[in-house]
Amino acid sequence: MMTLSLAIRNLLRNRRRSLATLLAMAIGAASILLFGGFSGNINLEMHTRIVQRGGHLQIQHRDFYLYGSGNPIAYGIADYEKILAAIRSDEVLKKIVVVATPTLQFGGIAGNYSANVSRTVLGTGLLADDINRMRQWNDFGLRSSAPLSALAGTTDETAVVGIGVARVLQLCDALAIERCPKPEQDQVTDGNAIPDDIAQLSLQETPAVTPKAAASRRIEVLVVNSRGAPNVTALDVVRAEDQGFKELDEVTLITHLSKIQRLVYGATQPKVTSIIIQLQHSDQVAQAVERLKPILANFSPSQALAVMDFRALNPFFVQTEQMFDTIFGFVFLLIGAIVLFTVSNTMNTAIVERTVEIGTLRAIGLRRAGIRRLFVAEGMLLGVCGALLGVALALVLSGLVNQMNIPWVPPSTVEPVPLTILVAGDVRMIIGTTIGLIAIATLSAWWPAYRAAKLDVVEALRHV
Repeated sequence: MMTLSLAIRNLLRNRRRSLATLLAMAIGAASILLFGGFSGNINLEMHTRIVQRGGHLQIQHRDFYLYGSGNPIAYGIADYEKILAAIRSDEVLKKIVVVATPTLQFGGIAGNYSANVSRTVLGTGLLADDINRMRQWNDFGLRSSAPLSALAGTTDETAVVGIGVARVLQLCDALAIERCPKPEQDQVTDGNAIPDDIAQLSLQETPAVTPKAAASRRIEVLVVNSRGAPNVTALDVVRAEDQGFKELDEVTLITHLSKIQRLVYGATQPKVTSIIIQLQHSDQVAQAVERLKPILANFSPSQALAVMDFRALNPFFVQTEQMFDTIFGFVFLLIGAIVLFTVSNTMNTAIVERTVEIGTLRAIGLRRAGIRRLFVAEGMLLGVCGALLGVALALVLSGLVNQMNIPWVPPSTVEPVPLTILVAGDVRMIIGTTIGLIAIATLSAWWPAYRAAKLDVVEALRHV
């Protein structure tokens, strides 16, 4: 206690220098925490969007992830309704599973016969009500929300496309898409036009007469059925949605599962390419996987099934997390180096000014270890006060930023969300940053303290 009391008095003897050191440490600590809160919010936003779109787990054919994009239909899951029933009846899974829903991916060609244009698409058939339930998942309490699917409450003859697909198929006016460039009037489109016989086939396939307003949004979709024969249907596009990535936005087509199953499988047993499972909490993934293994084992003799979590399905998310962790570590090291030199410079200056005092303390019997403890205690006190002041500053600044509701678009999000810096809720980051800066400040005081303890008593007393 005596050493601590003397250390406090010594720091108060030169208030201006001590205050400057504290402010430098506080600004450094606040900078670390604010960046950590910013990057942490980005990770949570991406985490939430991925789980809302694709769930925590997906049951697929073992080779679908690697080869399914070439021919999704070849990797269909048979008896998927029995698998879903087994999941929903499991004593553990039924308590932690929020949504378990089938989806069917397919490749095809979408064309706008009235505009004489077409393009390849990567389609998905789904259950709109299940997808809307998935989009309500917000386990981290974020202030943003995902838009609901426009397919809910519509007939089987409807679809949602990516903004890029709508642009190429010249549906911008019909769908009232803003900032959608249009091709020049004299542009030749015959090379990309959908064949007349396919267009006529689609018109014959749809018996109902579509109103004029809806006809302008109609597209024809050509797919290959499970027997390898072409099949065509007409769909009414109800909305164009930005998918967040241009490559995905240029090929996305989403429609009802039952419609695509009839188109692909006809009267045969329908299949799906994935069973999406969304859990209550992300930390339940390992538990759910263990419960799913014996269930899938019952269906594996006839088909090779695998369970993949959302991190394996979305390597970009994992890479983004690792990138921000690396940047955070670099920022911490940079601020830590500044703190180290700042405290070390303060201690060195104090030693020069108090050389005679050090000699006097040694002359009256204080050992070298006592001198070291005194200066190390001063460095530690600077670290404690500076880190705590930085935490308080970061909490105040993050609260102000959060209250301002500044709109911005984070990665994997297509609509502006309020800028959020998560500092108060990240106790682990606060404690880790505080302890780390205190340790750096204490370490930076050790070498000056060692030099002070090594001073010769006689030389110290004669110092002017």
